Amino acid sequence: MSGVLPGRTVAGQPATGSRSSSPFVDLDRASWARLGESIELPLTADELEQIRSFGDEVDLDEVRHVYLPLSRLLNLHVQESGRLYRAYRGFLGGQPARTPFVIGIAGSVSVGKSTTARLLRTLLARWPDHPRVELITTDGFLHPNAELEARGLMARKGFPESYDRRALLRFVTEVKGGKDEVRAPVYSHLVYDILADEWVTVRRPDILLLEGLNVLQPAQSSRDGRASSLAVSDFIDFSVYVDAATEDVRRWYIDRFLRLRETAFRDPASYFRRYADLDGPAASRRAEELWDEINGPNLRHNIAPTRGRATLVMSKGRDHAVTRVRLRKL
Repeated sequence: MSGVLPGRTVAGQPATGSRSSSPFVDLDRASWARLGESIELPLTADELEQIRSFGDEVDLDEVRHVYLPLSRLLNLHVQESGRLYRAYRGFLGGQPARTPFVIGIAGSVSVGKSTTARLLRTLLARWPDHPRVELITTDGFLHPNAELEARGLMARKGFPESYDRRALLRFVTEVKGGKDEVRAPVYSHLVYDILADEWVTVRRPDILLLEGLNVLQPAQSSRDGRASSLAVSDFIDFSVYVDAATEDVRRWYIDRFLRLRETAFRDPASYFRRYADLDGPAASRRAEELWDEINGPNLRHNIAPTRGRATLVMSKGRDHAVTRVRLRKL
């Protein structure tokens, strides 16, 4: 895709000097949707119902207008990565087999990044060139609750320091290093903890989607003040940040909490079972507290600052629909 030329407009929007000199292409929904018009929708309503997260209102029109063009763009990147690999192999006179193309999906709690990741996994697997697509969420690399309790970090779950960053970095480097099998821990949102002795194994997929709050974090400084040499984001080939206004994400979080109070929270095994019997006003207050004390600060201080590092930013409106796409120029 080409950038915006000086004096041109994008879908009726006036061009400005700052836009033409920006390192990003900024497209409204209609312009972005046209980039996928030639692609047949490879997804049914029943399949979408299984893919989307609880409370996420994405429909088939959203898939057609937003996610099909994105899957086409990602397919182009994967194809070009393959051509570059073959050129490298010729230049070096032979080298190990091509390693997986890693796509990072980042964004706040309740913004819809999990649905985005699952949709992309399904759509990308239906392109003929790379049927083996796997998805790993970084939730599995959270420290177990017992460890978080011991470190006084339960109230900061989801913050960068609540993850086993060494294990996550080791996982990604082994995937990009071409290891035949790489294991990742499994996290349960029902019990709100790592499942002991349960693992998911990645076996050299064509594409690996890595979804999580902090996948675009730069290298972190160690306790002695020295910067780490590597971060997970260093091994991501293409990154997507799912964005929305903070007040909208806060509202979506509270709405989801209230609906979960009537469903998943009523499961006796649920970590949040104690919230199921709260009346409406008390449940709303508790959801607001959780956002204002944990999820809001994490978004403001840790997640949102990584938005500018993404290859592509999907911006959502109040109704969850994507309204604009910002793509980094090549």
